[in-house]
Amino acid sequence: MIQAITRLPGPLDRAELTHIDRVPIDIARAVAQHAAYRAALERAGARVTVLPALADYPDSCFVEDVAVILPELVIRTRPGAVSRQGEVAAIAPHLPGDRPQVTIAAPGTIDGGDVMVVGRDIFIGLTLRTNAAAVAQVGDAVAPHGYRVTGVPLADALHLKTAVSALADDLVLVNTDWIDPAVFGRRHIASAPGEPFAGNSLTVGGTVFHATGAGTLAQIAAAGFAVEFLDISEFGKCEAGLTCLSLVY
Repeated sequence: MIQAITRLPGPLDRAELTHIDRVPIDIARAVAQHAAYRAALERAGARVTVLPALADYPDSCFVEDVAVILPELVIRTRPGAVSRQGEVAAIAPHLPGDRPQVTIAAPGTIDGGDVMVVGRDIFIGLTLRTNAAAVAQVGDAVAPHGYRVTGVPLADALHLKTAVSALADDLVLVNTDWIDPAVFGRRHIASAPGEPFAGNSLTVGGTVFHATGAGTLAQIAAAGFAVEFLDISEFGKCEAGLTCLSLVY
């Protein structure tokens, strides 16, 4: 069965920001959007684990950044923002215990939002949060399991999956203004013009969830996918996308 780990939102008004300006966040609305997000995952066939908010970690609802869960192993990350590094210990007891676990060590830093798994390829964004030392550690950990790791330089977005996400093993959704789709060696759908954050999507079961950009959503649907719009606009004020809010495996 599909599993999804989530964490309730805490003090989002203190979340880390890199590329956008801080604006007021409606916490009550964020809580409601998070509940709708969890309900959508359940409708798509996922069993959802809901962890409590962590008052000392404003970004902790973005659980994607603290682990990468593969069928063969779990990688516990070392987030690039020092303020988030304590989140790894908080998530560790809730990660699947049926496979080996490895932990990224200094000087490596990596956010799970920079890690896109497509088939046996793992693409890792080289960003302000993720460095080459961590990419090398991931490569060493997954090589025995037949994965190929590729570092992808990215300057215009917080995370790789802000700009690109996997729709299927042979198809990615990508903002071609930020990344050359040739990097991924697959078919691609380009996000629609004027929708820069529409490269982020989340596939659960047979449903592709999408949060921004009506034009891009229509393109995904036209490609034959079942698409559902989810409003996470309050989390978008923290530079978050749909993938940030869950660890799906």
